[in-house]
Amino acid sequence: MDAGDNKENRKKTPKKGKKTAGRWAVQVFFIAVALSAVLSLASDQALDGAGLAVAFGVLLAFILLGIVFDIIGVAVTAADEKPFHSMAARKTPGAREALNLIRKADKVSSFCNDVVGDICGIISGSTGAVIVVQLQMAFHFLPAMVLSLAVTALTSGLTIGGKALGKSFAIARSTAVLQLVGRLLHLFSRKKKR
Repeated sequence: MDAGDNKENRKKTPKKGKKTAGRWAVQVFFIAVALSAVLSLASDQALDGAGLAVAFGVLLAFILLGIVFDIIGVAVTAADEKPFHSMAARKTPGAREALNLIRKADKVSSFCNDVVGDICGIISGSTGAVIVVQLQMAFHFLPAMVLSLAVTALTSGLTIGGKALGKSFAIARSTAVLQLVGRLLHLFSRKKKR
């Protein structure tokens, strides 16, 4: 093989990577649109005519959902394949699914942290706005700006603090996190096959 052939091979490889990245970006766009629509609809249905307690419950649910997916996204990038190879050899349920997640860590992390995390952040914001309106009606003597700042600060604090704790946990316990996620995926795939 001469130097000219080497240059041609080097030029072809990045093009394939660009096509794959472009295809993934398009897929993520459509996944994000569909998931955003579904979660927004679920949020709207839950908040329709709901009281303050239900609205806070919906807010906390979306904050927790964002934190859980952030933990999964970080665990996937921090995990090592070796323990899952031995688990797969022993036919431990979920080990193959966990290996598959690790091998696609860039896409899994992008989906969990960016797609689900950002959608949950947006819906948390809109849910916070609904809560502010309800608080204004209940506590009309307080300025709207004070209520808005309080809800925004609470939402931000819970989201950022929860994700900070979650990241530390995900890095320290990445194998356990992926083992659990792998088992859930294994159960889900078995139910789909039935």
